[in-house]
Amino acid sequence: MGLGVLNDSKMEHVPGTSLFYDDNASRPAGTTEVDSRLKYDTSRPIPIILVPQPSDDPNDPLNWPLWKRDLILLLLSILSVMASTLSPLLAANTLTLSLHFRTTFTEVALLTGYHLCGVGVAGFLFVASARVWGKRHLYLLGNVLLIVSSIWGGASGRNYKSFLWARVFQGVALAPFEALVNASVGDLYFVHERGKRMALSNLALFGGAFFTPVLVGKITHTLGWQWTFYFVAIFSGALLPFVILFVPETAYRRADHLNTDLAGQGTPHSQPQLRPGHDEFSGETTYSHLESPTASGIGSLEKHTGDMESRQLTHPSQGPIPQKVSFAKSILPFNGRKTDENFFKLLLRPLPLFLHPAIIWGCLIQGTVIGWTVMIGVVLAAIFLGPPLFFDEVKTGYMYTGAFVGAILGFILSGILADWSTKLMIRRNKGVYEPEFRIVLVIAQLILSCAGLYGFGITGNNVARYGWFWPDFFFALVVMGDIAVEAFTCLLIFKNMFSFGLTWSAYNWLLEAGTLRTFIIIASVQAGICLLSIPMYIFGKRNRSFFHRHDILKLTHLA
Repeated sequence: MGLGVLNDSKMEHVPGTSLFYDDNASRPAGTTEVDSRLKYDTSRPIPIILVPQPSDDPNDPLNWPLWKRDLILLLLSILSVMASTLSPLLAANTLTLSLHFRTTFTEVALLTGYHLCGVGVAGFLFVASARVWGKRHLYLLGNVLLIVSSIWGGASGRNYKSFLWARVFQGVALAPFEALVNASVGDLYFVHERGKRMALSNLALFGGAFFTPVLVGKITHTLGWQWTFYFVAIFSGALLPFVILFVPETAYRRADHLNTDLAGQGTPHSQPQLRPGHDEFSGETTYSHLESPTASGIGSLEKHTGDMESRQLTHPSQGPIPQKVSFAKSILPFNGRKTDENFFKLLLRPLPLFLHPAIIWGCLIQGTVIGWTVMIGVVLAAIFLGPPLFFDEVKTGYMYTGAFVGAILGFILSGILADWSTKLMIRRNKGVYEPEFRIVLVIAQLILSCAGLYGFGITGNNVARYGWFWPDFFFALVVMGDIAVEAFTCLLIFKNMFSFGLTWSAYNWLLEAGTLRTFIIIASVQAGICLLSIPMYIFGKRNRSFFHRHDILKLTHLA
């Protein structure tokens, strides 16, 4: 048993468990040799095997110059900022819209709820579409819908139903960026290059969302709430030509043997040994393939710097190298299928995964915290609307400053904790890594998010005594407690549908139970969810073994 993780008696090597070395001295003899069959990044003192392995095709995104890949990510990140403003776009304007449409606070909250429903449903469809036909057509569709739906929303007048449908289509417009931008980082970069880029894309999606209400309140007060929609349309329209011209398809149909970042695990001794480093995919510590114990001798390294012209090929080509496609062809919405798998099979594939305990746990751990932040957002105006503070849309918008600061600090904290804790646990476990080691990050979520929810309930229930600062402080703690796990389709569906459900009941809960009791219950539920991490940590390895031997997708004929 490694650090409390129970061993499995059914499999000699459970997928996910890996052997790592911290330094050259601790490696077995011969493991510092390089394999001439592989391609390396030789720009560092110790060569790093490129994961995944690039092909010899100049159209492979991994072979594009780094400046081109970074430009693509920059444009997608800027567009993600614009798209992510849509979810909290109404947060500061609850009272304004309630008076404008002559409706209840719950009906105003549902404008956000149905928007999130649109994100969840569209994301479910778009992930499968991206697997089959690539991502470019979805980015173009999302950009166009950003423009159209935002103009539609601003021009809805006093027609609530028209405005509601505009919000739904804004959710559809957001879905490609929420579901696919991080996947494009995986398309464009090797594992050891992904950390800073993934942090940028995550910050664009989530940090920008929390800053939006700060600006929206002031814009509404000065120009009217309609201009919050028109500005989104204007800036999205300005970005559209750049997306058309400079964001080609990032998905690439690479030979299976080159996708070493997706390869299954064999036995520990048949896999390349790993060395701790900064995971450029999720922004936290992971372990990049460095040495292959099967290498028979020191071969010539194949230098790779992300540019086809600068690569020195040292092994025979596996076939004729394709011609580089023309610029005109590269900007087409489609450039061929990316898989031979059936679209409907891919569409349905995430659904049986909800039976997997680890996926249920992941959805609950992150999805509920996101839901609570959405709920705080939709009730914030009601809490501070009346005496003694009498907040208008400007002051309500400023309340999101704490959430924005919390989001930034949360990203920094999760990166530091993931890096430090994983290295420490691997050393204590004699060089063996278990995926369950990442579960210890939930301790931070338990402390921060639960303290934030309890604190918000106590201080928000008595703003006459505590004022605006302490509720805002505890709101920031809730956001900081949202320690990210990898995004996947199940989480995309769960968190948006869960948040949608909360918008139906949020105001009624406050009216019937009061702010204090409502948030005490919510905080206690979140604490219980966090405590589910204890059995997941202890039995996680056995869970991995069981579901490797009893593959849900194979049992449902969706593999």
